[in-house]
Amino acid sequence: MPIITLTTDFGLKDHSVAAVKGALLCELEQVHIEDISHEISPFNYTEAAYIIKNAYHNFPKNSIHIIGVDSELTPENKHLAIFLDGHYFICADNGILSLISSEIKPDKIVEINIHDNFERKSKILDVFISVAAHICRGGDLDVIGRTMTHMNELTHVKPIVNQLEDQIIGHIIYIDNFGNVVSNISKRLFKSVAKGRQVLISARSTQFKNVYSNYSEAINFNVPKENREMEGKKIALFNSSDFLELAIYKSNPLSVGCASSLFGLKYLDTLTVKFL
Repeated sequence: MPIITLTTDFGLKDHSVAAVKGALLCELEQVHIEDISHEISPFNYTEAAYIIKNAYHNFPKNSIHIIGVDSELTPENKHLAIFLDGHYFICADNGILSLISSEIKPDKIVEINIHDNFERKSKILDVFISVAAHICRGGDLDVIGRTMTHMNELTHVKPIVNQLEDQIIGHIIYIDNFGNVVSNISKRLFKSVAKGRQVLISARSTQFKNVYSNYSEAINFNVPKENREMEGKKIALFNSSDFLELAIYKSNPLSVGCASSLFGLKYLDTLTVKFL
């Protein structure tokens, strides 16, 4: 049974998500539909790319991933279908796919050109749904579009290494459910520049001198529990997706605050990694 995932900035209050699922079920007699997220911040490309990039590889090969974030067709926002790492992605050419494919080259990219088959005022993501159904039936991408060799790229969200290679300037690209802030600095880039040197991470007025592999590594469990520095401890770590993250240990955003609020950090804010 084919698997189709949905990632959108539609939210769950309106009818939009249900409309897409209903249309897919009308197109395909047997299909398994999975939600990745419908809580992407409106028109937030990097947030969408971060979530999809870290989720898609957990699905079986040949899964189809529909991305409905800023998906309106315009002369500057064409529709694409790509085959990458054994998976299909259907999305507007707004930079999201370039971030997903930053480390793995796509096997195939096509610009979808079947829009004339639909009414001008078509339902939400009608073209994406039709392309997904075509792929599910074993159809070739060449039938629904023309081959392309490149996509629009979002260059402003790439970390910068200075000429002396002793500093990385990155940005916050995602704030998770716990209020932890995730940067665009990967563990691979960090290690390649660090070369074993000590580090000083600065984000606004907050600084970190250690980077941990996980949250609990920052806690000394040899100290009696009543004497441990735990709740409220600030931590820099490589998260499960291998990106540099700034966090507060076991913080509750609804009561005591979180990394985002307590450090005063928001989307696209700068952080600096200095190697000493």
